[in-house]
Amino acid sequence: MVLGIVHLPNWPMRTVAVLGGGIGGLAASYYLCKSPQVTKVILLEASSRFGGWLWSTRRSDGAVFEHGPRGIRPAGAVGSNTLNMVDDLGLGEEILPVSYSHVASRNRYLYVNGQLHKMPSGISGIVRTVPPFSQPLLLSVAAEILVNKTKNDDESVHSFVSRRLGKELADIAVDSLCRGVFAGDCRKLSVRSCFPVLYNAEQHRGSIVLGMLLGSGEAQVITRGPLAKRSKKESWAQWSLKRGMQSFPEAIAENLQQSGRVQLHKEAVVKQIDPSASGWQVRLEDGVLSADHIISALPAKALSSVLPRSCQPLTQQLQDISSVTVAVVNLEYDGSILPVMGFGHLVPSSEDRGLLGVVYDSVPFPQHNRPDGQTTRLTVMMGGAWFEEEFGVPEAATAERLLSRATEAVRCHLGVTAAPSWSRVILHRDCIPQYYEGHFQRVESMRGFIKNNNLALSLTGSCYDGVSVNDVIFSGRTAVEELLGTVV
Repeated sequence: MVLGIVHLPNWPMRTVAVLGGGIGGLAASYYLCKSPQVTKVILLEASSRFGGWLWSTRRSDGAVFEHGPRGIRPAGAVGSNTLNMVDDLGLGEEILPVSYSHVASRNRYLYVNGQLHKMPSGISGIVRTVPPFSQPLLLSVAAEILVNKTKNDDESVHSFVSRRLGKELADIAVDSLCRGVFAGDCRKLSVRSCFPVLYNAEQHRGSIVLGMLLGSGEAQVITRGPLAKRSKKESWAQWSLKRGMQSFPEAIAENLQQSGRVQLHKEAVVKQIDPSASGWQVRLEDGVLSADHIISALPAKALSSVLPRSCQPLTQQLQDISSVTVAVVNLEYDGSILPVMGFGHLVPSSEDRGLLGVVYDSVPFPQHNRPDGQTTRLTVMMGGAWFEEEFGVPEAATAERLLSRATEAVRCHLGVTAAPSWSRVILHRDCIPQYYEGHFQRVESMRGFIKNNNLALSLTGSCYDGVSVNDVIFSGRTAVEELLGTVV
């Protein structure tokens, strides 16, 4: 991956400003501290807390509710990289693993035609017809090997899957998957940027199936630490932390504080960045600071609003990266109220455009239930690419209306007639970037502009190289290593 980064000059005071204190900015700061080349890191976060979308409510009775990501996958190089960081931060004893054999891993559902349907799994699920699908998945998989590969350098996820596996799978399964992962429309999202494994499988092997069986191109290599080795040995599908996912950014921030090399600033809104003789002048509401290099983990549109006029081409491309708003409604019910056991269910856009899915939080992570008495925790996710269409502008969407829609979905989908004993509604504005067709070209062009103009600037965070927690952390590491060489 070419980031177009200028290496720090060889002078005594090497100061790097990191803009944005979400998981991307925290990760970049963490990796900067691994290098002796950097004397000082200044981390600037506009809000009152670090961690961005990694946000948990810890109730006094011991219950934990996640308002953002609720589990992280350990798979692949990026998964191992994150677990290595967790190890280094001393959080290993806090891990809550969920194995592939767990019911939450085995059972995932779709809500189609007013009914819950278990997603096909295992040999029997592939060789026979399982509703809501009209034919065995084996037929689609077998035919996929014979489909010619495209000559286009990108296409929508829906187009790609329709072409290779059939329209039904694209309309139901992949539509739902894209809503669950990206809160986005698979007819607009880029297969190359959103599902690079599928795109590369076709490019290198001519088939998704052959690509999965034989491998498809160079893979990143990360040496597994003790926790990553344990995850492999115990077949983890995902993991969380005892006190919620917010513990992760809290531990990183504490680690940075203790390093003595990082200045952490909350409620520090960046107003403007201007080139200077040594790098940049960063203008805040209450002063100016100097930096030799900037790593921006800000959302693309936020960065575009603070760049100097000389960066107009970059500013325009940053503004072209859209993001969507998601309403997250946490619900707690007394008793055991689920008609099925599993991770949760997703809803295709053909069924209900505004309702993305429901996560059965108590199934994968019962440790987050309050310890006294049986309860069930659910999370309902709504909006995404359909937010304005369903709920109007975010400013007009009241908590009461969102809560009503969420509890109605739980009643209709799961047959729960009781009212929740506790609820919280969170509206995440512009929380998930949308990688539309051609996203990879936009990112390459932006980094090319940075390189060609010798800007001491790196782009990291969820707007460029992947939206998952693992991808964002690895993007922070990559930005630092492009700048300073290997740091871990």
